Amino acid sequence: MNSAHNLDNLTEFRQDYAIIANWLKFGCKALDLGCGDGELLRFLQSSMEVRGYGVEKDDSNWLTCMQNGVNVIQMDLEDGLSGFEAQSFDVVILSQTLQAMHNTERIVQEMLRVGREAIVTFPNFGYWRNRFQLIGGRMPVSKDIPYQWYDTPNVHLCTITDFDKFCESHNIRVKERLVLTYGERINFMPNLLGSLAMYRLENK
Repeated sequence: MNSAHNLDNLTEFRQDYAIIANWLKFGCKALDLGCGDGELLRFLQSSMEVRGYGVEKDDSNWLTCMQNGVNVIQMDLEDGLSGFEAQSFDVVILSQTLQAMHNTERIVQEMLRVGREAIVTFPNFGYWRNRFQLIGGRMPVSKDIPYQWYDTPNVHLCTITDFDKFCESHNIRVKERLVLTYGERINFMPNLLGSLAMYRLENK
């Protein structure tokens, strides 16, 4: 299967996956936390020959990963990553799962213990459409935050500015940051105009 062809096809509808692939070294060892049905890992395996494992709590997602040949470990991220040795992965990925974590501080620190670097992506609560819905008296619902207030798994929504300050206060170096809206990169006023934030992190 042609790797470049896979990347070009996926870029059309998952620009965030293409960016993550671009941040990885060919053949690296990756750990994908909250991997869902394993879609991201499957893409990284086919396009970058990543040697990876997923971590997933949900029974149906875990079974789907197994059926699709994705190496997956069933466990609750809230219990931490104590089962993984320090620096045992080149990269640890948390793709659009940060906002659903109760202990955000712990999981980011654990990612940087287990991996040489971490990739974190999350919906930007500061996006102007979210602000507009709040002004109208409603909790935001969007492509990146698709749940109603009463059935959402999200517990710690944050803005890009919030996460920048989090990294600064926890001695975390931001190697790269990209902000997207509908797959397009946002450089001007990203905390207002960007809907999805993507960070590449390492310890200082």
